[in-house]
Amino acid sequence: MTPSRPDMSASIALDTDASAASAALPPLLAEAERAAASIWGVHGRRSAGSGETFWQYRHAQPGDALGGIDWRRSGRSDDLFVRETEWETAQSVFLWPDESASMQFSSKNAPTTKARRAAVLSLATAILLERGDERFALMRADGGGRLQGRAMQGRTGVSRMANTLTLPVGVRAETGTPPDTAYAMGSRALFLSDFFGDLGALSSALSAAVSRRVRGVMLQIVDPVEEAFPYSGRVLFESIGGGMRYDADRAESLRDAYRTKLAERRAALKDMARQAGWTFAIHRTDTPPAPALMMIHQTLQAKKGGA
Repeated sequence: MTPSRPDMSASIALDTDASAASAALPPLLAEAERAAASIWGVHGRRSAGSGETFWQYRHAQPGDALGGIDWRRSGRSDDLFVRETEWETAQSVFLWPDESASMQFSSKNAPTTKARRAAVLSLATAILLERGDERFALMRADGGGRLQGRAMQGRTGVSRMANTLTLPVGVRAETGTPPDTAYAMGSRALFLSDFFGDLGALSSALSAAVSRRVRGVMLQIVDPVEEAFPYSGRVLFESIGGGMRYDADRAESLRDAYRTKLAERRAALKDMARQAGWTFAIHRTDTPPAPALMMIHQTLQAKKGGA
């Protein structure tokens, strides 16, 4: 919920005017490119997997199939070696940046809204996937709840995704839930949200992904004031969508209860991710995107093939 003084007429919200959204395309893509460039080169593109291009030899380990032994290389020493190939099977990574009303919040201490940071991180992830010759899909539902778009690849796919992310959203729900998605078996996913909505709906969405052996990352994006709760005195708390209002005479008296509820929710989210075989992490909008992006990149690469 967004706090405001009762005598203040201005509310904190993202300008969703269509012309402003169109003008935001170059800055959004440029910001995502900078974030991707900050970690590109730390990790090579190659990883062992199913393919035909030779990558490296490694010593055989217990459990390796006999068919994987390279007998010619092994014949030159007393050890057995396995011939590893580069990962060539392109797997789609499904990206969900929450665009609900709750994500449009930004306090005076934060340089961006939660939605903008989610868009930057998802687009930067797509850029890194494109450079690794992998496919990606944007999870964005239309008005009827149907998933828009298909798996994308290459620079054209990155441009299409950037364009889609800057298109105006119709009616925004107060909080977001990942849309129904026809996941590819064993693929990966990235959920970027404040996760302030119904945990039951999120659990159902996560279960649908797990049923397809999808593994991924749940990144909770929060504004710094949503952790600190620095309010005192009489404050009117109002949700971005206008569906919830609470007039507090002494806001500071709510601080401990609020922080307890936030900790309980995070514990539930962490447990939900653990049971699903996913990774849960937290990112604040007053910190740079690069560390979060590196974590996302490393985790998604580690979860290839639904591992």
